[in-house]
Amino acid sequence: MESPKDIWQKALSKLQIQVSKANYTTWLSDSQGLSWEDNAFVVGVANVFVAEWLSKRLYPLIRKTLVDITGKDVDVRFEVRGCQQVSPTPALSQTDGGTSTRARQYRFNPRYTFDSFVVSDCNRLAYAAAIEVAENPASSYNPLFIHSSTGQGKTHLLHAIGHLTINNGREAVYMTAEQFANEFVSAVRENQVDKFRSKLRNSHVFLFDDIHFLLDKKQTLQCFFQTFNELYSNNRQIVITADCAPKDMQSLSSKLRSRLEGGLVVDIQPPDFETRLNILRAKAAPINSRELDEVLNLIATRMCDNVRQLEGALVYVTAQAKLSGARITAETVNKLLTTTSGKQDLRLLLQTVADHFGIAPEDLNNRKRDRNSAWARHVAIYLLRQEYNYSLTEIGRQLGGRSHATILHGYERVASALSTNANLRSQIARIKEKLNGHKGH
Repeated sequence: MESPKDIWQKALSKLQIQVSKANYTTWLSDSQGLSWEDNAFVVGVANVFVAEWLSKRLYPLIRKTLVDITGKDVDVRFEVRGCQQVSPTPALSQTDGGTSTRARQYRFNPRYTFDSFVVSDCNRLAYAAAIEVAENPASSYNPLFIHSSTGQGKTHLLHAIGHLTINNGREAVYMTAEQFANEFVSAVRENQVDKFRSKLRNSHVFLFDDIHFLLDKKQTLQCFFQTFNELYSNNRQIVITADCAPKDMQSLSSKLRSRLEGGLVVDIQPPDFETRLNILRAKAAPINSRELDEVLNLIATRMCDNVRQLEGALVYVTAQAKLSGARITAETVNKLLTTTSGKQDLRLLLQTVADHFGIAPEDLNNRKRDRNSAWARHVAIYLLRQEYNYSLTEIGRQLGGRSHATILHGYERVASALSTNANLRSQIARIKEKLNGHKGH
């Protein structure tokens, strides 16, 4: 008699071709056959969330597959390792999560669906929770709060929820925080705040992107709080994204922070190398190269901050090769990425330093000699040298054609002051922190 482990491996082989790749990766790939006694086949899974999802949605298919393999009547149980078993509940209807005419009507991006989302350990819980709230609005996780640094897939998941919600015959509204703020200001100006809020009340699912944009807008944040309470009281599903968790938003009122933390708060981590490679493979159709694997490996290695940066690098490399007529090889990709990443680093640093000192980025390049601009320029010189290893000559060229001696003077002033000036050390640390936080935007 075959062991439960072997039987389950056979079942997985069959299930893999019967469900979508995303569903298999998320719900089944990490499972294992634990035991088979008295016609009860026990499948071990990673957590209660997975156990509940499988019992609700895939139980009939899993049971039929096991019956076909064993030739016997089988009852399936899903067990979290070391925890209780989860019994099946009636299966819910399935959708493919794809686009539809109604989804396009609601301006959801046709590329941002659950099927096109590459699932891995860094985003698995957020992905699973997003499917759950789309399938069963306001029944499990309300609100759902997804946070991550820029470009990790938060907006993709919001649009995917919108697609699936509409495909299931429900209404969904997507708004960015910036759009919300602009419409609120217009509503105040035209004395139509109630009308503005009422248009959101009929949605089954309210998708709100980048709430951190509102942190310094007290009136708009108060309007959002009231809107949130109305939707929540009417049993509407709310999904919110941000660049950090609610507990880290110091300017939030305790009431709003409590509301945001009242559901499920999940984060998305930066993708590991294998995930980055899988994302590139999924999007590499335009590349025509005999060295495709080597090219994709190189991009995945070089671009590691976020998914958006990764996709942008692939588009850039493909476009440059097409325009120049050059064949895409590891050598040409390495050269292109070195050029573009250097330009991005320079722009980012100059913008960050200028923002910190309250000046325009061009003030670092021109001949302005007021004390604040001159000192900001010295700090930029120091950071370009220390953080990005620019030569003094290259720094001079980038900062308005200044001489080697001028750049050296600026660098030495900052380097010398750092040993005695605690305030300067604090300023440099804050600028570095901002650079690390915004790198890859």
